Amino acid sequence: MFLAEQINFLQQKINCIVVTLKGCEIMEKENKRDSGHSFEDYFKRATSPMMTLLLLNEKPMYVYNLSQELEKRSNSTYKMNFLYPVLYKLQQQGYVEEYSQEITESHRTRNYYAITEEGKLYLDYLLKKYRELLEAIDTVINESIGSKQKETE
Repeated sequence: MFLAEQINFLQQKINCIVVTLKGCEIMEKENKRDSGHSFEDYFKRATSPMMTLLLLNEKPMYVYNLSQELEKRSNSTYKMNFLYPVLYKLQQQGYVEEYSQEITESHRTRNYYAITEEGKLYLDYLLKKYRELLEAIDTVINESIGSKQKETE
């Protein structure tokens, strides 16, 4: 009888885990269904100019190099497949400029981009705003978690 109770208990726990995982899956699907984009998509879209300017602040780079560097430094978490629109917009705003061109051995043109002085000022602004928002979000999360923990005590 004791073994049967343990098995039943474990099955209930497994069912709870499965339901929780399906709930997360459903939330992500519903989120995509509502807007066509996930939280991660929106986050990357919002932070991609900042991330691009951060890397260009180190040295001029071409698009593929930017993409690979972001992926490498983020342990493959932050992948941006559509960097050209980001670069073009930053270029139109005067934050990035075409630095140089290189013809590769396969006869392809590689355009290098560099951050402008105005782009450096904008990057400082973006980093400040990002940190402010991140701190505010962390505060709300920590307060919310703290109040839930007090409720369970």
